[in-house]
Amino acid sequence: MKYAVFSLAAIGVFPLAFALSANRRWMKYAIWAMIAALALFQATSINFFSHEDYRGSSRGMEVSLAYLMALALVLAAAVRGRFPGFLPSAGMKLYAAYFLLCLPSWTSAENLLFCWMETWKMLMMYLVYLGVRSYLAATDGAGHLVKALAFFAIWNFLAVVKEHFCGVYQPEGVFPHQNSMVMAMHLFGGLFFALYAARGWRSARLAAIAFAASAAAGVRSYSRAAIALMPLSYALAALLLWWKGSGAGFPRLLKRLAPFAAAGFAALMLMLPRIIERFETAPEASGATRVELARCAVEMMRDEPWRGVGVNNWGIKINPPWEYAEAAGRTRTRGEDFKDGIVETVYLLVGAECGIPALVLMVLWLLHYLVLSLRLVWRLAPSTACCVAAGLAGGLLACYAQSCLEWVLRQQTNLALLMLFFALLDHLNAHWREYAAGKND
Repeated sequence: MKYAVFSLAAIGVFPLAFALSANRRWMKYAIWAMIAALALFQATSINFFSHEDYRGSSRGMEVSLAYLMALALVLAAAVRGRFPGFLPSAGMKLYAAYFLLCLPSWTSAENLLFCWMETWKMLMMYLVYLGVRSYLAATDGAGHLVKALAFFAIWNFLAVVKEHFCGVYQPEGVFPHQNSMVMAMHLFGGLFFALYAARGWRSARLAAIAFAASAAAGVRSYSRAAIALMPLSYALAALLLWWKGSGAGFPRLLKRLAPFAAAGFAALMLMLPRIIERFETAPEASGATRVELARCAVEMMRDEPWRGVGVNNWGIKINPPWEYAEAAGRTRTRGEDFKDGIVETVYLLVGAECGIPALVLMVLWLLHYLVLSLRLVWRLAPSTACCVAAGLAGGLLACYAQSCLEWVLRQQTNLALLMLFFALLDHLNAHWREYAAGKND
């Protein structure tokens, strides 16, 4: 039944695109549908060639309703003559170079189907980026997109609340894992923190609710890295707003943030025993495993520094008959059915699977958008869009820092949201004069 519904949805992309091209308001509804599909990613996706037991960053060739909506938005913008281009920014040129440098890893891979799964995902992420850029180009405003993201954050929080009352120790929200959820909440929290703190957005109440939902979900995950990085994210956003971005003076920022600070302190006191327990009872073996798997990744990079061991082939090459684990001193008993985990840092994972050149390009691609967000704070001041740039700067900093301990930026929902925020930053950069002058929403 699910495949029949998917087939009908795929057939309907082209009629939908022409319908969207006829009315900009319908395109605004379409972006809401795309965000909703991301929040319901597993329920609205078809997984071809599924390998659910595989320990890698892709376990199938997924086609999501979010991808179909993105394609419809691209086609609608093209019909309206507002398509932004296939490589509309320096960031996307870096992404294209990173993608191309991942392809040589196919020549050293053991399983080419697994390579195709990850390559397909990277192509779909590019489609998500183009869909968001096309929507923004065709509607000349980011207001509805930001509102849709606010409801995504609230939706995720309600899912966390439901799991809390069901007795889930570390809730996942609408994401596949609690670490995936808290990584995304860095971006949402930073964005809506800045929009509320500077009081630049006319939907300030919605920003306040979305910020509270993002922060509460992040803390409730009991992720030690996230709890440590959240203040860094908000502090950078507040510093940018006070220093340059919004024209908001320090007393005004304190006045705006005082209620949240009080509520946050009270909530922290309620959860403090569990947080302390999480820090004190974390198994030592967990840290040792992270170190050992990192060493395994380094051994792979030493063996294949230019092309890696094969994109999405980590779950194969970490196990016998390959000897990377032994060379790194991995001491676990290696029976016939031994299956080792995945390295807990996205940077070493990319370096091991795709080689050092691809790792360098990925880091440059990510850093480009952090630098771009900082530059946009200056360009967009004192408009509302400046708050978006300041908030995303803080969120990206926390996200990149936590990625030193997590590989979840390779997961579908997280990477799709990251591409969405990158598209928003590129759009603001392309039209910064209009936003700075208050001509765009």
